[in-house]
Amino acid sequence: MSTNALVLSHLLLRERPSLMKRLRRMLRDERAAEDVTQGLWLKIQTVHDHPPIDNPAAYLHRLAMNAATDVLRASKRRGAEIEAAVADVLWVEDDSPAPDRVAIGRDMLERIMAALEALPEPTRTIFRLNRFEGLTQREIAERYKVSTTIVERHIRRALKALDDVRNQP
Repeated sequence: MSTNALVLSHLLLRERPSLMKRLRRMLRDERAAEDVTQGLWLKIQTVHDHPPIDNPAAYLHRLAMNAATDVLRASKRRGAEIEAAVADVLWVEDDSPAPDRVAIGRDMLERIMAALEALPEPTRTIFRLNRFEGLTQREIAERYKVSTTIVERHIRRALKALDDVRNQP
């Protein structure tokens, strides 16, 4: 340990009560003041002998005030970030679709429902069982006593009909 670090360590132990009082006043937080003091202890362990410190007490207090200022800046920055996040949540613009988009969506839904109803049997039922009731192709095949390839063809046919409706102007 360097001579400067040793002198500052002893000084920190002696000056700790007054430093803590000053830091508590500046930071308005007991834990933050304690954290700064602990950080100060770690920082002074790395101080070298060159150049020699002429006024260790002033140096120690300056280190403490700089560390406290850094904590205040970080706290202010975090506070601004939190305020911005809260503002984003509280002041969300109305993101509901415009009336024309609602009308277009309803029209598309009606056309899709009509296309579903127009599908031949068993294509319509197989598609509904698969897509709306969540049955697997194998379960549908077992229910209708057909192969999964046939079930897959029916589903593909239904998807093609719905895609054609979706691509119509």
